[in-house]
Amino acid sequence: MQGLIGKKIGMTRLFNDAGRAVAVTVIQAGNNVVEQVKTADKDGYSAVQLGFEPVADRKVTMPELGHFKKLGTAPMKILKEFKLDSAEEALAAGQVVGVEVFENVKFVNVTGISKGRGHAGTIKKYNFQRGRESHGNTNVRERGSAGANSYPARVMPGLKMSGHMGAAQVTTRRLEVVGIDKEAGLVFVKGSVPGHKTGFVFLKKFIGK
Repeated sequence: MQGLIGKKIGMTRLFNDAGRAVAVTVIQAGNNVVEQVKTADKDGYSAVQLGFEPVADRKVTMPELGHFKKLGTAPMKILKEFKLDSAEEALAAGQVVGVEVFENVKFVNVTGISKGRGHAGTIKKYNFQRGRESHGNTNVRERGSAGANSYPARVMPGLKMSGHMGAAQVTTRRLEVVGIDKEAGLVFVKGSVPGHKTGFVFLKKFIGK
């Protein structure tokens, strides 16, 4: 299996073999439930659908509730498909999988919804430079000209301007797995994990150099 669903718990530190303190993000990912197994014969590809965090029937939509009843599994708040390492992996609906998936895995990709920053200016959003604050200049943190002239007499699309920032899906690649705790179902990851505390994230094995 290529990945797991998890919840960002917070941060702590671990000590490596050299005795150095390493800041890590703690991700709870030890209680993923197999909802459905996709096969090449029936579905055209091999994958597994995982569920995370059980919820009451009233908190899922009617189509989702029908999906869970058809599979004979409990309703879950988050569903996500992951590819299988091999088509021969033996998985069954209702089976619980944990952080043992990342045993001997050095790096992972983490996908989550970034923190929402509301309406942000170009300095905060795109690292634009400030204007000077002397000799009567009033354009200190404003964007400045949009570049339009008498022709084409309009603002060209795609310009970097102030607007909504954050609250979007972000994937951080190649984060180091410092350690796992099988009993507690925790993964300790070094690096920038997107999202706020208690936010849901998807962890996938990093494949590459």
